[in-house]
Amino acid sequence: MRKPVLSFAAGLLLAAASLHASAAGLLATVKARGTVTVAMEGTYPPFNFKDQKTGQLAGYDVDVANLLAKKLGVKAQFVATEWPAILAGLAAKRYDMIVSQVTVNPVREQSFDFSTPYTYSSPMLILRKDDNSNYRSLADLKGKRVGAGQGSVYEQQARAAGGIDVKSYPAAPENLADLAAGRIDAALNDSLITAWLLKTTKLPVKAGARVGKVERAAVTFRKGDPEFKAAINKALAEATADGSLAAISVKWFGIDVSKAP
Repeated sequence: MRKPVLSFAAGLLLAAASLHASAAGLLATVKARGTVTVAMEGTYPPFNFKDQKTGQLAGYDVDVANLLAKKLGVKAQFVATEWPAILAGLAAKRYDMIVSQVTVNPVREQSFDFSTPYTYSSPMLILRKDDNSNYRSLADLKGKRVGAGQGSVYEQQARAAGGIDVKSYPAAPENLADLAAGRIDAALNDSLITAWLLKTTKLPVKAGARVGKVERAAVTFRKGDPEFKAAINKALAEATADGSLAAISVKWFGIDVSKAP
């Protein structure tokens, strides 16, 4: 007769522990577990991608997530998730947070909480190194040839400006090669991708002006847990103050993209 009683008692203890963890909030749960589960796309270099040599996830977002986890006193456990399902997975509690260049906007803020931003991005022109033209906006490029990714928002933006001869490219390397060769006058891309491209290319090209509104990317988590949000924001503030966040940014982009331009 004792065995069922012991099982029932064990069940009560497990239920009580679960209720305690729930009542304590996500921060206490993460600390007790020793890990924080972090979702990211895993196919978006240089932000998050699988390193071909190690088979492990690498990139700017991975380094940021590991840094935040360390400051929380835990380890980051990564979950690669397809982008279309990443927010739904967070809502379903499949992971604790997302560190995957999620842009903050009013629609998303209705359903999720965000940390202070850790990256800032905007459309940016790319020019040849020997080009001294003072292009400050897309309006300055009317009558010029501008390259952009096929089907991208940057191609749409260039076409919407009017009067620009827009050339579409399947990928950035072809775009930059034509720019370097003088077949186009400028290229248009995201400032973060531009920073990475300029850091890794040997072509004689340089960053031009930002020509659109600034977008903010932040750590994303479920609503209703102010303690966890405060802990993440504190970790980000510490990483900003001690220079470790800037160091990660410079490692991947050659510039500090963690500060608003």
